[in-house]
Amino acid sequence: MKHLELFAGIGGFRRAMDLLTKDNVMEFHCVGYSEIDIKAELTYRANYNIDENEFVLGDIVAFTGNKKNIKSLPKFDLLTGGFPCQTFSMMGSQAGFEEDRGQMFFRIMDILAIKKPKYVLLENVKNLRNHDKGRTFNRIKHELESIGYRVYADIFNTSDFHLPQTRNRVLIFATTAKISNDFDFSSKLIAKEFDKMYKETSLEYFETISDVLMQDVDSKYYLSERIKPTLLSDGSSNFKSKSDINMKIARPLTATMHKMHRACQDNYYSRSSDLDYIESHGKINPVDTMTKEELAKLPIRKLTPEEAFMLQGFPAEFARKGSAYGVADGSLYKQAGNAVSVNTIYAVLYYLIKCKIIK
Repeated sequence: MKHLELFAGIGGFRRAMDLLTKDNVMEFHCVGYSEIDIKAELTYRANYNIDENEFVLGDIVAFTGNKKNIKSLPKFDLLTGGFPCQTFSMMGSQAGFEEDRGQMFFRIMDILAIKKPKYVLLENVKNLRNHDKGRTFNRIKHELESIGYRVYADIFNTSDFHLPQTRNRVLIFATTAKISNDFDFSSKLIAKEFDKMYKETSLEYFETISDVLMQDVDSKYYLSERIKPTLLSDGSSNFKSKSDINMKIARPLTATMHKMHRACQDNYYSRSSDLDYIESHGKINPVDTMTKEELAKLPIRKLTPEEAFMLQGFPAEFARKGSAYGVADGSLYKQAGNAVSVNTIYAVLYYLIKCKIIK
């Protein structure tokens, strides 16, 4: 099956399809990709065997601005894309289609209208479903239906697919294929089916964050004594928060993990040679009985780029290869935070294949 990956980032869709190919579920071949972030493309190229015949679309706005470019694309069966989410996110401006980034969905439509692949799989933030009182999602659905697609969507949580991260994202599946009216695209059913087979796949999977954390970590990832009290505080008079660390299931990864945010926003973990907080067999001792003052005495660190990649279902080696290509930690954190979770995409595609929707 031929596949075009838009807004590729570090290739979460492609990674899932490479593993489906490796596991003999279905053979996929990427005919091209688009990515405007130079650093993300470096990591992408460091980790995938890019065929010399693959189309590199680059800036999708410039590419789709000329219909001849779209027509020159080779035939493909499946289009995927995690189109920019900031304009729909509750953490962003929520300007929707009014902002340039919100217009990226229509660049996808430009390609679909001309190439008409049989299948489409798109990813975005959970809030897309409710943005502008549901009008944004309804517009997307209407646009797809207007050119012959049947549209299905649901909210998928990464933690349901054996990656220890709470990350809710909407997945939109559209197809021109004839499908029974009782076809079920619910995340609960797909997760249930995934539970039956994930251990037999080539996927990276972890049950708790302790399975991801590495033992020997560079000192640069540890927080300074100066910042620890602020991080462990319960906020200010204008902003109250609960500062949890050593969480078994990580908070959603963000694109700004290289910065030191509050413990209520990012993921921090403690280690002490005396208390052996992160033990060699991978368990984290509870900190519920410790005071904030006691916690502040412990070494506390943020996730490494390798761990951030692993929480999205990528091998740690992906981050290391990106680093070897000159990609800085800050960019690697951004790439992990913006990525689609590999296991979720694998599970959805596996389900669609086994249901003989994709064939």
